[in-house]
Amino acid sequence: MDKLVITGKTPLKGDVIISGAKNAAVAILPATLLIDGVCTIDNLPNISDVKIFCDILKELGAKITWISENELTIDTRNISENNAPLDMTSKFRASYYLIGALLGRCKNVTVGMPGGCKLGARPIDQHIKGFEALGAKVDVGQGKITAKADKLVGNSVYLDIVSVGATINVMLCAVLAEGTTIIDNAKEPNIVDVANFLNTMGADIRGAGTDVIKINGVKKLHGNATYSVVPDQIEAGTFMLAAVASRGDVTIKNCITKHLEPITAKILEMGAYAEDLGGDTLRVWCDKTPNKVNIKTLPYPGFPTDLQPQMGVVLSTANGTSIINESIWESRFQYTEELNKMGAKITAQGKTAIFEGVESLSGAPVYATDLRAGAALIIAGIIADGKTEVYNLNHIDRGYENIEEKFRKLGANIQRVSEEVAKDE
Repeated sequence: MDKLVITGKTPLKGDVIISGAKNAAVAILPATLLIDGVCTIDNLPNISDVKIFCDILKELGAKITWISENELTIDTRNISENNAPLDMTSKFRASYYLIGALLGRCKNVTVGMPGGCKLGARPIDQHIKGFEALGAKVDVGQGKITAKADKLVGNSVYLDIVSVGATINVMLCAVLAEGTTIIDNAKEPNIVDVANFLNTMGADIRGAGTDVIKINGVKKLHGNATYSVVPDQIEAGTFMLAAVASRGDVTIKNCITKHLEPITAKILEMGAYAEDLGGDTLRVWCDKTPNKVNIKTLPYPGFPTDLQPQMGVVLSTANGTSIINESIWESRFQYTEELNKMGAKITAQGKTAIFEGVESLSGAPVYATDLRAGAALIIAGIIADGKTEVYNLNHIDRGYENIEEKFRKLGANIQRVSEEVAKDE
């Protein structure tokens, strides 16, 4: 069992290069199943979710060749299976994209119930609603999802809630359907990235990034092109908030600054600094205790739920009392119990948490309850007095590439240590 051992208290300083977006990559990889050809994808984050997806694609008959740690070619011309391995799909949430992709290609698919972080109820009813609108029959039971269609026909799909996953899944299903599909109530950078990828391969998708997406079905996707995954705004936001929390000075490279505006606005409100250096570079620094702020997580372009725990660390040592209202996932505040072990004063109930800023945190053994909580606990360890040990690294490795190395280059005292599990004699 691995753990991260962090010795604080360290102001982070230097440059960090942001990897490709996890949430875009895990949708683009299954999208390759719709292609009758070979494509190349670069700027892929080297994370466990990507590696598992590649293993699943191989099981389905795809040929994958790694060119480098962050670039590969995928040949999906000889897909021979439409049943995804149930033991593999249960390991992460994004496996549900296999339903839309294989339904679009094969008109018949069986996928195990998706896994991932335990953030409360995460139904896929909006996905199913979209598939059924296009003509599929969907059955859920015995730990798996089965979808079948004689043919898929374009239709209007209105999502009852803003759902990035459902939007992308319906988009995958509709690309090769007959006629036109219109999806209402959906916009987010990762949706745009998947749409751009599919268009590069011959799809006809218009309006991605707006409230209405129009998909004109095509006969086939041709492949024979290279696509670069968009930079990860959540990783960029993680390092931005780490700079503020540690009273540091960090330059974020390979980012899209517009995608980071909701985070930048709150950083400025706290009295810290953020400067767009042009191109794909942003500098964030803080030379004093941040001011209190109130946060409400919202779908893009609101403050992202995936940066809420990292912001919670900042607010745990800010001046005054701050409030976070979590409007997306009801179990997102599990990390606050771990921060309280480190001396934070946080009261969480339901979807609201109150943060009474303290002077400093103290190192302690803590456990990552999910992916973003893990990143938050790393930041907490960096700003805390003494030694912090972070466990359950499998959560963190799902979404951050070489995270301890990136923090180490910014000056953090952080090491990954393997602990032997005690055995009964």
